[in-house]
Amino acid sequence: MARTKSFTRRSRELPPNLQRTWQAHADKFVVPVARGDGYTTVAPDFRLDLGALFGRQCAVTVEIGSGTGEQAVHAAKANPDRDYLCFEVWVPGIAKLMSKALDAGVDNIRVIEADAQQAFPIIFDEATIAEVWTFFPDPWRKSRHHKRRLVSDDFAKDVARVLVDEGAWRLATDWDNYAWQMRDVIERADDFDNPYLGQRPDPADNDPMRGGFAPRWPGRLMTHFERRGIDQGRISHDIVGIRRPRHLAQ
Repeated sequence: MARTKSFTRRSRELPPNLQRTWQAHADKFVVPVARGDGYTTVAPDFRLDLGALFGRQCAVTVEIGSGTGEQAVHAAKANPDRDYLCFEVWVPGIAKLMSKALDAGVDNIRVIEADAQQAFPIIFDEATIAEVWTFFPDPWRKSRHHKRRLVSDDFAKDVARVLVDEGAWRLATDWDNYAWQMRDVIERADDFDNPYLGQRPDPADNDPMRGGFAPRWPGRLMTHFERRGIDQGRISHDIVGIRRPRHLAQ
């Protein structure tokens, strides 16, 4: 049966300049993975050795949907003592990420061309990731498509499994009802605490006094994507879940 995907697959075609970037640098930045039934899937027996991938042992942040790499490359340059692993299925975006990484002179960033929703339960060992970022995922605006949204109760369990104790799942969206859904997922999850419980209520919320939204995280860059949403009149919401220590979450 076909999977219900949280993304729309876009073209893998590259213009000549990005094709040259890909040919010259993909071996360094793009993680080779064993494929499953589809090109954006990973094989059920594929595992990722983070220490071998980056050549060291340090805190790893995973960004889901890195786009053209603005956020990840910015963070990688600002935090050379950490490593950054991105999931992206848009090949031109991956090539642009590589170009940005080269311009910034950073080598603590890698990218996997795969569906994070499918890959998370497979490739990571438990309690190996310091932070997970899910910034502006596809909102699937129509009600009948909400089931395609990445942030769900089931995916929260996958994120909780890979996060270290007290690690952070940082989320942001500029679609109001997705913000409410993200907040609800975090607050329903047995494995997460919302450190901003009841804070920053929003009158547009279906429960206007409930709140639960975080201040803008200083490490989250104002990307071209977010700026375009602001120009169209949308407001960004930040949500964060802190992974409960495992002896408390059981």
